[in-house]
Order: sequence, then C-alpha cells, then structure tokens
Amino acid sequence: MPNIAIDGVTLEVMRNALQSIAEEMGVTLIRTALSINIKDRRDCSTAIYTPQGDLVAQAEHIPLHLGLMPTIMKAVLKAYPPNMLKPGDAIMINDPYISGSHLPDVCVFSPVFFDRELVAIVANLAHHCDIGGMAPGGMPVNATEIFQEGIRIAPVKVRKEGKLDEELVGFITNNVRTAFEFRGDMEAQLAANNVGEKRIKELAQKCGAPFIKIYMEEMLNYSERRMRARIKEMKPGVYAFEDFLEMGEADLIPIKVAIAIEDDHMTVDFTGTGGQVKGSLNCTRGVTLACVYYAVKAMTDPEIPSNGGAFRPVEVITPAGTVVNPQFPAAVSNANINTSQRITDCMLGAMAQVRPDRAMAACAGTMSLLTIGGIDPRTGTYYSYVETYGGGMGAVHNLDGMDGVHTNMTNTRNTPTEVMEMAFPLFVNKYSLIPESDGPGKYRGGLGLTREIVILDHEAHVTISTERSFTEPWGLFGGKPGRNSHCLLEQDGAVQVLPARITTVIPANSKIIYQTPGAGGMGAPWERDPQDVLRDVMEGFISVERAKTAYGVAINAATLEIEENETRKLRQEKLSA
Repeated sequence: MPNIAIDGVTLEVMRNALQSIAEEMGVTLIRTALSINIKDRRDCSTAIYTPQGDLVAQAEHIPLHLGLMPTIMKAVLKAYPPNMLKPGDAIMINDPYISGSHLPDVCVFSPVFFDRELVAIVANLAHHCDIGGMAPGGMPVNATEIFQEGIRIAPVKVRKEGKLDEELVGFITNNVRTAFEFRGDMEAQLAANNVGEKRIKELAQKCGAPFIKIYMEEMLNYSERRMRARIKEMKPGVYAFEDFLEMGEADLIPIKVAIAIEDDHMTVDFTGTGGQVKGSLNCTRGVTLACVYYAVKAMTDPEIPSNGGAFRPVEVITPAGTVVNPQFPAAVSNANINTSQRITDCMLGAMAQVRPDRAMAACAGTMSLLTIGGIDPRTGTYYSYVETYGGGMGAVHNLDGMDGVHTNMTNTRNTPTEVMEMAFPLFVNKYSLIPESDGPGKYRGGLGLTREIVILDHEAHVTISTERSFTEPWGLFGGKPGRNSHCLLEQDGAVQVLPARITTVIPANSKIIYQTPGAGGMGAPWERDPQDVLRDVMEGFISVERAKTAYGVAINAATLEIEENETRKLRQEKLSA
C-alpha cells in the first residue's frame, strides 16, 4: 500500500463521494422495484463496505437496516472470503441468525473489482412482501420457530461472474406466494448494486484503488475519534432503565439496560432482560446492536458519519438465550416491529439521565404492522399487502412530538390510499390522526393515527402486530404518557376487540380498525403555553374539556377564547397540589 498523506479536505470529499454513491444506489432500488413496499414505502437500505467487510458509507434510509449493516458483511465474508469472490458475483442472504434481521429482509452483496483488485463491496437490503412460511408476509405472530416464518437463504451466489443462477432463483420464487413480485424486487436489488459498482470504478479510475482504500480506512478512524470525543464529554457513571414488552396483562417481558460510561468508552449491558419466548418477539443480537448504535448516535452526535468506526468505542453485552439474543431456532419476525422499538426506548430512557438536553419522551414504541394476504378476487392470483403504521413521536425539551409518523428504528413512508386500493382488493374507509392520543406536557407527545380497511369480496389472512396496548408510552420530567393502541374488527355491525398481536383469517367484507399509540409528553402539562393549548383545540387535536383537565387551560367553547382568570386559578391549583 503506497504512503499517501491524509488531509481533511480530501477526506471530506471522499466521504461525500461514497455517500453519494450509496444514495444513488438507493434511488435506483426504489425507482426500479416492483412492489409497493419498496417503490412507495421505501422499505430498503443501501451501503458500501471495505474489502474487509467494514461499513464505510450508507444512504439515509431505515435506521434498523443501517444499524445491521456493520455486522452483516463480516458474517457473509466468513462464507465467501475475498479469494472466493469474482467480478460479476452477487451474494444473497436473509437468514436472521447470520444477517441479523428477519426473513422478509433480503440482502444482496456485490464485490467491486478494479484492475483485478477488490476495491469495495456494495450492498442493499430490501423488505420483500412475502417470503413463504405459515402466513402471507412472513411475519406470523404465532410462530414458535423460525422454520414457520418462511424460506431461509444462507449466503449463496445468486449471480456468478455476471450470470444469474436461474435454478436458484426458481427454487426461491417457488417457495413464496408472490413470485413475480419477488423476482422484480430482486432484480431491482441487483440493478442498485450495478450502479454502485459502476460509480466506484469511475472513482477508482480517477484516483486509483489504493487511494480509495486508504481513505476508506481513515473514514472509519475519523468516526471513531469523533464518537470517543463525544462519549468523553459525558459524565462518567452507570445509567439504567427498564421497560416491558407485552405478552399479556399478567405476562410482561422485562428489558433492562445499564449503560456504563468511562472515559471515551461505553458499555451497554442487557443483563436481567427476560428470556427468549415461544413467539416471534425474539430479537437477534444484530438487531439489538442496531438499536444501541442508533440511540448512542442520536444522543451523542447525529452528525458523526454512519460507518463501522463510529461504534468501535461501544461494547454491547447481550446474554444468550434472552429476548435480545435468542438461541436458534427461535422465531424472530416480529422483533423488528416491536422489540427493537422497546430496546430503543430503554436506551433513550437511560441516556436521558446523562443527556437531558437531547432527551425524548417515549414514542409509540411499535412499528404497528398490518399484513393482509390471499387470493385477489379480481385476478385469481396471490397478493400480499404489507405496511407498518406511524404513531406519536415523543416530545423533546423544546418541541412537541410530531403526529402520526414513524420514529426511532424506522422511517418508511406510508402506502397512499389510492395506490393501495388500486393494487389490492381493499377499501380504505378512514385514515386520520386520533384526537386526544397525545401525552400531555409542557411539550406534548404526538398523536397516533387510525386506518380503517374493508376486505372486499374475499376472506384474507391477516397479521396485526402492535404494542403499548396496556403499557403506556411514558413521559419525561413531569410529562404524561400517551394513549394506548387499539385494534378492532367490525362484522355485520358488531364490533369486537382484537389482540394487539394476532394472525388469523378475516371474513369477506369485514372492517379492520387499527389505532396506533400516541407518545409521551415532556415537562409538566400546566407549564404548556395556553396559546399552544388553544391551537390544539382549534385543530381538533384535543377537546375543550381535555384542555382544562390535562393542561389547566379554560377555553370558552362558544368563542374558542382562553378564559384567563379561570386558567390562572386552575394552574395555581396544580402548583399547590
């Protein structure tokens, strides 16, 4: 390796060059994908690695995916070390016990060679709408082992020296319900890697492969230095937090974390967390690491470049056989949806003690999954609708939480109602925010949302997976919790309550009513600016009565004006209490 002097300006130019390539890969994947889940909801991520498998650049897509990226490639290179890779190869994998995610998340990796030298590895991860298994969508809540969740793909070359292995592709698509859609999305993944390969070769043509490799390593070192500097600024000590996953009102799964900060190093210990369960809430170590990395970066310096070097100073202890590091063959599909969010809640709750200026109250705490699948009566073919729904965002120290958005470990978009009704035999009866689902506070938590879907002219296999149905999204520093989630089924005018997690068959022309959680507030509610309370009343977010009881603000319902004397009296009573 030649001796090349490193300078800050060139480092930033090279960092942005690789970041731009990763972003262009993401655009290519989204624009060429076949499924709504990728082309509309953007449930995918892209990244670039060093030849040794260290993450060096990634597009700003899904936090859960991005946090997984530093660990996946190392595992893949154990099966396919660099001497087994050739130009034109592409490796596919979805096994959670290797890749870390759940089965619908299929990863594709491609080596990039220049002058016969391995310069980099480009990669992407995309959530496919079906992966086989016992229920459409590949995320049945009643699975007790991973074999029930779908087809497992160990690291395998789906493309060899530029030639697609049609026999392998046929084997995979023969085991999924929506084969045509799977094939289309897989080819979009290959196309995205092709773009990344082309752009890196162009970069190597300009400055040479050794130059790129040296600066890749320096990018990792730079992120490590910045992270160590931020950790060193924190007060040393041990900061603990505990939260719970819901298995039933009498059966809660504790998630415990203790964060030890010493000098420029951080140890995150999940000792005391509940054991793995007979269900799909078990969270692989890879996903747990993603949650830790996200929370640490968010609470230290979000501007630190997202690469493997940033997390060298962070040690993570995940006891084997627990819900944060299960042993094979535990089912894992719904951990991404729910457990990952609770791990993040715990991390943020603990770090709020050392960085209150960056703290955020609990968000919805779930990605609120809904999958609907069956035979489309219009075409006679299988369909699979997959979507996660937004909820409330927790309030921060100087701002209200956003309403009806994805938070923390996910940031996918929604499926537009018009697109959904054209693509699937479904009718959206209602899609709106939920009034009074906020967590009261000086800064209130965000509102949850509701969607009402009618299943048209056929029975369908449905999976609902949400959280916070009886445990509440907590507030901070005097803030109050947000509203719980609620799931209902309406048939022939009768309404029944559904569990927060269920995989079942729903009769034709039934209506699913899905209501996601709100979020916690920040600071005492009676410290909220009365004008902000009035604005929420005028927007229809809260009622006149809630303004009075929760925030201590009296509003004349006829004129929608603040009654100042009554408000002062109410707030004085709050302070006296």
